[in-house]
Amino acid sequence: MIRNKPENYEEAAAYIEEIPKFTKKHTLEHTKEFLKRLGNPAADRKVIHVAGTNGKGSVCAYIQAILESEGKKTAFFTSPHLVKINERMQVGRRPVSDEVFFRAFEEVLEVVDKMGEEGILHPSYFEFLYGMGMKIFSHTDVEYIVLETGLGGRLDATNSFENPALIVITSISLDHTDILGDTIEQIAAEKAGIIKQGVPVIFDGSNRQASAVIRKQAEKLRAPCREITKNAFEIREVNRKYIAFSRADAYDKDINWHVPICAVYQAMNAELAIQSAEYLLRDEKIQKDRWRNAVAAVQWKGRMEEAGEHFVIDGAHNPGAIEAFAESIRALGDEKALPVILFSAVSDKKYEQMIRILCEKVPAKAYIVTEIEDKRKISAGELREVFSRYTTCDIIVREKIEDAVKTAYEIREEESYIYCLGSLYLAGTVEKLLTGGGLHAEL
Repeated sequence: MIRNKPENYEEAAAYIEEIPKFTKKHTLEHTKEFLKRLGNPAADRKVIHVAGTNGKGSVCAYIQAILESEGKKTAFFTSPHLVKINERMQVGRRPVSDEVFFRAFEEVLEVVDKMGEEGILHPSYFEFLYGMGMKIFSHTDVEYIVLETGLGGRLDATNSFENPALIVITSISLDHTDILGDTIEQIAAEKAGIIKQGVPVIFDGSNRQASAVIRKQAEKLRAPCREITKNAFEIREVNRKYIAFSRADAYDKDINWHVPICAVYQAMNAELAIQSAEYLLRDEKIQKDRWRNAVAAVQWKGRMEEAGEHFVIDGAHNPGAIEAFAESIRALGDEKALPVILFSAVSDKKYEQMIRILCEKVPAKAYIVTEIEDKRKISAGELREVFSRYTTCDIIVREKIEDAVKTAYEIREEESYIYCLGSLYLAGTVEKLLTGGGLHAEL
């Protein structure tokens, strides 16, 4: 490819965003060759490899926070980003700087150019970023890397890491069915593809079909397996600032843990993280008080996040996540005023099923449909037609997201909340508008 060499962070970020236009996903062998040429960066670190349909990012964030509370130096590779691409690579719970990002980009691009000269295909968007992340982490003294898969698991670029310390699999539901399969069992098999010979596995056992697949794969690879069910904890309180839960563990059963996100599914995510940390730090003297404080302080954008006055952004973008959102709304029990729902979606998601669940399980004053800036967007007009099949509530079309947010504030009642969901692209755009786009001043 003929191009000018990027000379700063902005040009590097623009280059990365162009990658999908001239290459595609490759085999794990290709990714391993790519990493080999990078010097197999960070291969000597302790990696916690996390897969699942929903909850991966939250579980990773809790694990990292707990490890940091015990004085461990950590890094976190995550996706996607909401506002800025640096969010994908974190050291010490902070996204890397533009300068660090650009230096890593230059290192990786030099290797990629040499690969091209030898006729080896350019890494995909995700593979390139994964290489950058591992290169960045290799230049630090982090002991643990929390590594979140992208799409699936078995064929994911992160699965090229061959010797993780622990495997964690979060909740599994239908998503990316065109790629991963259209049954829970097929999707679970893809997620369970990250299980390695003899490496312990901790997983969310809420879904019976998925659990059977994970257990079978773990048994096949002689991997010790710990299944976490809802019997492992009890939710004590749900409000708009946090949820509180107690653990079934004999030492913790009378102690409440707090998660600063008003989503009931976060209790399972936190429990997965706690049990993961208990395994990782099993030979050390630990302080659970520090762990509780760490979990209570985690901030995870786009997950039932109150990003503005009476305005909640949630990254729910598949049927399972919408079900979980509806469960959280029911648990809040706020019946003072019906909410306003702001919604958009992309074409490769099961958006009609998501809309049906919303209409059936979350009574609303109105639904506002809008469009994201992506080639996979669903037009606001089409979304309106789908909503009209399942509700008699007002359905308002606002093609521009900024206009949709303004309209939501104009029509909401004094005590009601606005919920924005359906797409991570929508969540990121609204996050930017509310926190950095000056929209608050207009509202």
